Amino acid sequence: MAKQKPVINVAFVGHVDHGKSTTIGHLMFLSGKLTQQNLDKLKAEAEKHGKIGFEFAYFMDRFKEERERGVTIDLSYQKLPTNKYEVTIIDAPGHRDFIKNMITGASQADAAFLCVAAKEGVQPQTKEHVWLLRTMGVGEVAVLVNKMDTADYKEDVFKKVVADVSKILNEAGYKTDGVTFIPISGLKGENLTKKSDKMPWYKGPTLLDQLDNFKMPEKPTQLPLRMPVQDAYEITGIGTVPVGKIETGIMKPGQKIIVLPGRTGTGVLGEVKTIEMHHEQLTQAEPGDNVGVNVRGLGKKDIARGDVICDAASPPSVVEEFVAQVAVINHPTVIAKGYTPVFHVHTAQVPCQFIELIEVTHPDGKKQANPDFLKNQDVAKVRIKPMGNLVLETQAVNPHMSRFAIRDAGATVAAGVCIEIKAKKL
Repeated sequence: MAKQKPVINVAFVGHVDHGKSTTIGHLMFLSGKLTQQNLDKLKAEAEKHGKIGFEFAYFMDRFKEERERGVTIDLSYQKLPTNKYEVTIIDAPGHRDFIKNMITGASQADAAFLCVAAKEGVQPQTKEHVWLLRTMGVGEVAVLVNKMDTADYKEDVFKKVVADVSKILNEAGYKTDGVTFIPISGLKGENLTKKSDKMPWYKGPTLLDQLDNFKMPEKPTQLPLRMPVQDAYEITGIGTVPVGKIETGIMKPGQKIIVLPGRTGTGVLGEVKTIEMHHEQLTQAEPGDNVGVNVRGLGKKDIARGDVICDAASPPSVVEEFVAQVAVINHPTVIAKGYTPVFHVHTAQVPCQFIELIEVTHPDGKKQANPDFLKNQDVAKVRIKPMGNLVLETQAVNPHMSRFAIRDAGATVAAGVCIEIKAKKL
């Protein structure tokens, strides 16, 4: 069996209509993942809908439809093998889906491409996405200055976008000397997989090169074991088998674990009997592995989606209340004290109440203590009280278990990260 390439998850984000889907679709075509025959079909379909030139976008949009119907996880992402990685591309249509995928979705983005159209430049959503990537802990960002064909491939247009976007990246805390800016045309295929002759002034990598230039995130194996449970199955002759993705630490047969919060809120102790991935028994499982686990001492009623399988020697807290840094993205009105939406944390969904608004930073960078309410684009420090049992860790202790999305009436209204915890007395 050939050694598998490491998997890296790359999100494509950016203002609506700045060409994300077209860019990904064309990249897939140029790298042989989308055949000419399929492209011709998509082209005919696009023309039929009066959307000439949308054939590449249709390639990704087909997945979006499947995504919205909630078909299995594999379909919402596109795999692209490069020289170095097995890249999973997360196409983030509107910001609502984007956050859902980033946080509660199957994977965390390890790196991201921010797509900015050359002529339109920075738009409100461009700014929002940069802050969001930052809040969500995406360490590496590269910028695609797209639609260079509409700007006659002029270097000065590119340079202006670089200057404007650099300013936003700096404000959000990214070091721009480490950020690569790539002038491309998603529609015409310039600088996607090979150097464009239309922009001889540009000496940097192509989009495909950049995928290999992203650094592989360190696997957090040194942190204690945390496996949020996606589902628990009852399998005849075996017993209860929880399934999920290991976020941090290492899991081995014979390991003593605790399931938190469990049905009681105080946890259920057990021992790992066997670990299985793709129908093969493993001697150990690591972060990123999607596994099924047979646990000794665990009944069907002891474990459910939203619980976390943890190392018994260093369990996390079930929280009484916590302080978080929250970015308000898309709320229909304003958020005030007493607001109780549903928090999506790893695989758990728990209603939580805003009990104190400590400090807000407005989009213009001005700070204000104890505001009366929060509105879109505000980033705030808030105190939150879960209305049920919730396992959460601080960003300093375990960033992989600290992030959450806040949803209300079917939309993601905010996203955030936990910075302080007051644990429940068990």
